[in-house]
Amino acid sequence: MSSATGEQIRLNTAGMQCIGAYLAKPSAKPKGGIVVVQEIFGVNSHVRAVADGFAAAGYVAIAPPFFDHIESDVELDYAPASFARGKQLASDVGIERALEDVASAADSIKSAGKIGVVGYCWGGTVAFLSAARLGLPAVSYYGARNVSFLGESLNAPVQFHFGERDASIPPEAVQRHRDAYPQMEIYTYPAGHAFNRDIDGTHYDAPSAQLARQRTLAFFAKHVG
Repeated sequence: MSSATGEQIRLNTAGMQCIGAYLAKPSAKPKGGIVVVQEIFGVNSHVRAVADGFAAAGYVAIAPPFFDHIESDVELDYAPASFARGKQLASDVGIERALEDVASAADSIKSAGKIGVVGYCWGGTVAFLSAARLGLPAVSYYGARNVSFLGESLNAPVQFHFGERDASIPPEAVQRHRDAYPQMEIYTYPAGHAFNRDIDGTHYDAPSAQLARQRTLAFFAKHVG
């Protein structure tokens, strides 16, 4: 999707600092709102395109750039050096501050109706915890950090997506999700990590990404609108 539907806005956070979020709106009355949670590479062109995709599906979509707390306008590519930098930035921001930003982003688009969260990789874990701690229905794509939090009670439904060839999330880790949350939708695909990232041919798996998107939209249709 083109990023032409989106715009940059300022987002008040739980602290003193404002951060600049990417906002994409549908052309008609919104079905609800979706907070799009970044990977460790910042709100780059891929994340903006994901937000645009949800706007095209009828939702107000907002992508808060967590790294603004450390450095403004971070957009990383997928080279090894960028991966290392992204991991460090994610560690510096931390899960708690990221969740505060999700809450602020959700509040900023509450006029759209009910709000859901979708996240990828690091953002997949933030999305999962948004259901546990913020009570927002969430879709978690390949959240490798999820296993550290599987003891938490969910206060909203979660849909999980994993690649069967994802070395960072082995089958036993996926099974731990099933054991912890047997009532939740947990899907696996014949793909590796980051199979939804269509900007990166190394990881993208089109059939898996398309099926996961269908399931994601069905989940939000049921729980958001």
